[in-house]
Order: sequence, then structure tokens, then C-alpha cells
Amino acid sequence: MSQFISVFDMLKIGVGPSSSHTLGPWRAAQSFIEKLRIHNLFHLVDAVRIDLYGSLSLTGKGHATDIAVLLGLSGEDPETIDVREIEDIIKDIELFKTIKLNGIKEVNFSTEDLIFNKEFLSYNPNGMTFSAFSNGKEISKETFFSIGGGFIIQEDDNLVEEIEITKHNFPFPVNKALELEEYCERENLQISDIVFANELVLNSKETIDSELRRVWETMLECMYIGCHTAGNLPGGLNVKRRAFDTHQKLIKDAAYSNPQEWITAIRSTEVKFREILKWVSCLALSVNEVNASLGRVVTAPTNGSAGVIPSVLMYYLVIENHEADFEHIKKFLLVAGEIGSIFKKNATISAAMGGCQAEIGVSSAMAAAGLTELLGGTAAQCLSAAEIAMEHHLGLTCDPIGGLVQIPCIERNSMGAIKAIHAAEIALETNPKESLVHLDEVITTMWETAKDMNKNYKETSEGGLAVTVRMVDC
Repeated sequence: MSQFISVFDMLKIGVGPSSSHTLGPWRAAQSFIEKLRIHNLFHLVDAVRIDLYGSLSLTGKGHATDIAVLLGLSGEDPETIDVREIEDIIKDIELFKTIKLNGIKEVNFSTEDLIFNKEFLSYNPNGMTFSAFSNGKEISKETFFSIGGGFIIQEDDNLVEEIEITKHNFPFPVNKALELEEYCERENLQISDIVFANELVLNSKETIDSELRRVWETMLECMYIGCHTAGNLPGGLNVKRRAFDTHQKLIKDAAYSNPQEWITAIRSTEVKFREILKWVSCLALSVNEVNASLGRVVTAPTNGSAGVIPSVLMYYLVIENHEADFEHIKKFLLVAGEIGSIFKKNATISAAMGGCQAEIGVSSAMAAAGLTELLGGTAAQCLSAAEIAMEHHLGLTCDPIGGLVQIPCIERNSMGAIKAIHAAEIALETNPKESLVHLDEVITTMWETAKDMNKNYKETSEGGLAVTVRMVDC
């Protein structure tokens, strides 16, 4: 049975710094409130407690898991919240020791009601339990798991997901990359055509286009904000924002007043090899500096790797094709989303399960495939580009200093973007039929590597740079 994962599942709009540790818990809190309403318990609740486990506990403070949970319980949505109001909302909860569930029902709440438990639940390293009480008696208890990319599940969700799948008849069901390649060859279609045909089962062309525009506009705005914001990032490491200074040097005295004019301005700058490298790096850094400061980003496929795909797409728009329009952006995002979904179906996109290879590695593979199609590559070459990008991220660990999505996470986005471009160029000069490694094989290898990886290198901040570099030295 083929599981369908939409491009909009892989490219979600949300708030940083982490899809699995911020966006996922936020969505879990919203789901818990909805379950209370469905079971007619919401009006009875006078207190709540949240227990965070495993990786959510170990790096929860640095990933703003506690903040995300409180915002979700308060009825705020990550796609629409004014991120400038987040600090005040949290301050009010702490000051008045109350929280307004779903923005409606005020109940008592203190920081002691949000508990960080270091032990891991058996089902998944990112576990959290929400409990609701009435007159001192527990009336509801739900455990959720954040499995990467903003996806959440409960232990009995798998059967429900399979039942939902059977309700739709997709023209090109895809589980493996080889199936996708065979569809393209048989139908003489590009990967983006296959993905779009499947998406049409769920939404109209107008809705798909509208949502893809919204995804791209959010990416563009994020890059724009990041390139025009100076100062240090929050969290205690005093990491200086670098995109601002780099951008000033690159853009020089070009005039513009909005993101669209900005694209035109960038196109007028120098395009020597070093400048291209700097632009790609600058754009990737800009996104993840916004992400690290609880700004709005597009999960692609995670928040920690959100800078790779927009920076590579922007590279195409400002360097490779000045005549590019929305149709090019659409193709890129459709291809990237499909590659991400194949990784999710057959491995993981969660650093807590697979290390950073599951985040930066997957995002680099997604971007490489999307770029390859825009540069005229065949479906097989697109898959080859994704394979090359992931092959050279295998074994990449997740070891954030202080549990913050800053060091080494921000720089890794620029490296993943450059690798994606390089992978695309190698694939375009390669006959895929002569390649000894297929994308499906590298995905399997990535998953086996993930299972073999020591848990200290899976987003726990208990290994690697997280322990070698002391916080007191920062």
C-alpha cells in the first residue's frame, strides 16, 4: 500500500527554531485541546500538566519546546501568529500564573507544570504527555511523538493513516524512487508532472498554485528579513548574525524597496564564482538566523534545515535564469517535496532519530533534485543528484551546542546548499544508467546508519561539539 505525503506536508509554514522540537510540540498541544473538545472535557479543565521526554527534554529549552507548547495550548497558530507578540504572551503566562486554553478558558498554570524528564519513551525519542485535571482529578491524558518535519503521531496512529490512504486513488502512487523514475520514463513526464498529478487528487490547480506561492513568498520574505537584520541571536551563545554584513558587501549600493525588487537588484551584482558562493551561503545563513530567533520559516523538510531549499532556488532565479517565473518555482518545489517524502517514507527526516544527515542531508538531496529538473535534467538525473547529495552527508551527526539551533546548524545549511548545487552539476554530466548507486540504496544506507548511530549524536546535546565546546567559553 502506498502512503501519500503531500508537498505541503513536506513544506510547512511555521515558527523556528525546530520542526521536531518546536513546530511538532506546538501542533501536539493544539491536538490535545481539540481532543478535549471532541470528548466534551474542555469546559471541565481547571489545570494542565505537560511532561517532555528524551530529546525534547534534553534540548527543549534551546529549541523553545516549552514556548511552543504554551503557544499551542493558548490557541495560537504557527502559520498566522505575529511572531513579535510571542515574548509578551509567554511573559503574561509566567507573570499571572495562568494560561488561557485555546484563547478562551483561563486555568491555573505555573512553570512547575511543564516538566523536563530526561528518560526516553520507548516508541520515539521525541515524546510528550499532556494531562488535564478537574478539581484535582486527572480527566484526560494523551501522549504524542514528534517525528520530524512538524509531523506528530500517537502510538496507534499507523492504522488510521493507512485507512485514510485508501480513500483516494492517486494516479502515480510512489513509495520508492525507482517507481517514480519508471512512471516518468513510461509516461514521458517530468517528476514535477507526476507530483502535480497526484496533488490534483486532493486540491484544485488554483489551490495548489496559491499554496505554493504562499510557501515561496514565505521563503523569500524570510531571506529578506535575515539579510536585513543585524545583531546577535538570542539564547546565550551570543552568536553574531552574519548574513547582514555579507549581504551589505554583496549588494553594494543597489536600490530596492521590497523582496521582489531585491531579486532584480541581486541579478545586477557580480557573478564571479566567489560571489556566487557568497550569495548562496548568505541566503542560507539568513534563513536559519531568522529560524534561530523564533521567526517564521518554511519547514523544508525541517526547520533546522530550512535554509537549503530557498537559497538553492534563489540561486537559480538570480544566477541561472533571470527570466524564471512562478512555473519554475512551482516545478522546483514539487520535485523537492516528492524527494523529501520518499526519504520520510523509507527512513527519517528527524535528527533525533537519524542525526543531521536526516535534516541537512535530506534538504540537500531535495534541493539538488529540484535544481536538476530546472536545469534540464531527466528524471533519472534528478534522482541521481539527490543520491549524490545525500551520499556525501551520510553519518552527519546532530550535536547542537547548548541545545540551540545555531552552532553548527546555521553554517550546515550553507554547506548543504553548496553541495546541492554541486550534486546537480555532477548529475547533469552523468549517465544515470552507468551509476552504481541508486537513490533508494542511499536512503536505505542512511536509515541503517541512523540506527547504528550513538544516541548522543541524535539531537541530545550529549556528544560531539555540544560537549567539546563549553557554554562558559561562548
